[in-house]
Amino acid sequence: MLTSLYVRHFAVVEAAEVAFGPGLTVVSGETGAGKSLLVDALMLLAGARADSGMVRAGSDRAELAAEFDLAELPEARQWLRREELDEDGGCQLRRVIRAEGSSKAWINGRPANARQLGELAALLVEIHGQHEHQALLSRPHQLALLDAYAGHDDLLARVRDSAVQWRELGARMRKLSGGDDRDRRIEMLRHELGELEQWALPPAELDELEASHKRLANAGRLAEGTAGVVELLDGDSEFALRRALGRAHAELGKLAAIDGKLAPLLELLDNAGIELGEAADGLVRYAQDVDLDPERYAEVDQHLARLHELSRRHRLPLAELHDRLDALRLELGELEGAGDALEKLAAQRQRLQHDYTAAATQLSEARADAAARLGEEVSALMAELGMAGGVLRIELEAAGGDEPDPQGRERCELLVSANPGQPPRLLRKVASGGELARISLAIEVATLGKDTVGCMIFDEVDTGIGGAVAEVVGQKLRALGARRQVLCVTHLPQVAAQGHAHLKVSKHSDGDSTRTRIERLDAGGRRDELARMLGGVEITRETRAHAKQMLDRAQTA
Repeated sequence: MLTSLYVRHFAVVEAAEVAFGPGLTVVSGETGAGKSLLVDALMLLAGARADSGMVRAGSDRAELAAEFDLAELPEARQWLRREELDEDGGCQLRRVIRAEGSSKAWINGRPANARQLGELAALLVEIHGQHEHQALLSRPHQLALLDAYAGHDDLLARVRDSAVQWRELGARMRKLSGGDDRDRRIEMLRHELGELEQWALPPAELDELEASHKRLANAGRLAEGTAGVVELLDGDSEFALRRALGRAHAELGKLAAIDGKLAPLLELLDNAGIELGEAADGLVRYAQDVDLDPERYAEVDQHLARLHELSRRHRLPLAELHDRLDALRLELGELEGAGDALEKLAAQRQRLQHDYTAAATQLSEARADAAARLGEEVSALMAELGMAGGVLRIELEAAGGDEPDPQGRERCELLVSANPGQPPRLLRKVASGGELARISLAIEVATLGKDTVGCMIFDEVDTGIGGAVAEVVGQKLRALGARRQVLCVTHLPQVAAQGHAHLKVSKHSDGDSTRTRIERLDAGGRRDELARMLGGVEITRETRAHAKQMLDRAQTA
C-alpha cells in the first residue's frame, strides 16, 4: 500500500507531501490545476522516461519519493530480498531529475536502474488510464488475472511443476547421451582423465614440486653463495667474523680482569662465537648437500610445463587441476553407464508427459469456463459504466509447440467492443483512454482485485460520462477500495463523493510565479469542493445542500 508521496520542484509544485491511507482516495481540482501530477510522479518512480521539462522553472532538479507498506505484498518483499534491496519490511522509491535531463534513482537508499524500478513498481502500483503503463495490456498479466479469477492455483502448480521437471529430465538425458557424439566424448574424457592422473598433484605435493623446481634451477647460485658466506664467517682472511670476534674477546678479557662489571659482556661474546661457529658449520653442510643434478631438474621442469599446459587447456589454476579429476570421473562413469540411466529417465519423462497432459487438459477446460464467466461479468459492468452494448471477450489460443509449457497449452488475449455493432478488437488497440480506463475498472471490479498489486490508480476514469453512470463509476471504485487501495483523479462530483478520503489540487499565482498546492479536505472542505464541482464559479446555498446530500448518501451506502 502507498503510504506517502513527496514531490519537490516538480512541474508547478514547489513542495508537497501527501499521506495516503486504505480505501478510495479521490483527487479533484480545477482544469489545469495539476490533478494528474500525482499520477505523473508515480509513473516516474515506476521507471518512466524523464526529461528536463518536468523540473520546476528556476530549479536545478526535481525530487520525487514514495513509501510503501509491504505487509500484504509478499511478492514485492521477495523481489527486494532477491535484489538485496530489502529494508525491514518497508520500501522507499526515490528519483532525482536534473534540469539538464539526467536522472538518478534509489530503492531503499541504494542506487537502482530503470529495470529495477519498473520490475518493483509493477508489484506495487497499477496505473489505469495511460496506455503505456497498464499491466492489463500485457498478455502474461491477462492470463495471470484469468487464472486468479478462476482460483485454480493448485491445477496451475501441477502444470508448471510437470513441465519444469520434464524439461530438467530432458537436459539430463542430453547430457548423458553426450549430445550428437557420445563415443567421441567418452574417448576425450578418458584421454583427459589419463593426463590429469599422470600429472595433476594435490596442493601439498604441488607446493613441494614448485619449491624443488626453484631450488634446482638455482642450485649453482646457492652452492656458490653459501660458500662465500662461510668464507666471510670463518675464512682465512683477517677480516673473517670469527677471527675478528676472537680478537675482540681477548681484548675484552683483559679489560674484564680490571673491572668485573664487563664479565657479562664477555659471556655474550662467548655465545656469539658459538653461534657463528654453528652457522658456519651449517652452511658448509648445506653447500655439500646442494643438488646439482641436471636430470632431476629436467624432470621437475617437464612436470611443471605439463601442468601449465593442462591449466591453460582446462582453464583452471594449477592448484585446482587435481580436483578436476573427480568431475571427469563422474561424467565418464555416467556416459559409460548411460544406457540403463537413459532408459530410466525416459520412463520418468514419459510419466511426466502423461501427468502434464492430464493437468493441462483440466487447466484448459477450467480456463475456458472462467473466460466465459469473466467476459459476461465484465460486459455487464461495462453497460453499467456507460458503455451499453459493449462486450469483453476473452480469447484463448494455442501456445504453439509440442513440448510441455509451464504456463499451459494456451495464451490469453482480451478483445473489447466498446460500442454496439463494433467487432471486438484487442484491448491494447483501444484508442480512447477514457474507455480503456473504464474497461479496466470493470475488469478490476469483476475480479475484485484478485491480482496482487497493492495500489490501483485510475487517471480520469470518468472522462466522457456523467449523471447516473458517473455515480455508478464512483460506487464501483468505492467497492474496489474496500479490497484494495485505490487512487482516482476525477472531475465529477458523483465520483468524488464516493471517496473515503479527498485530496484537492489548486493552483495559485502571485504574478511572477505559479504554484500548485495539494491539501487533504475535511468534511466541510469536501462539501465546498463538491459544491464547486456541481455549480461552477457561483456556489449557492442550494448547491452546498446538494453537495452535502451527495456526501451523506455516498458515505452511508
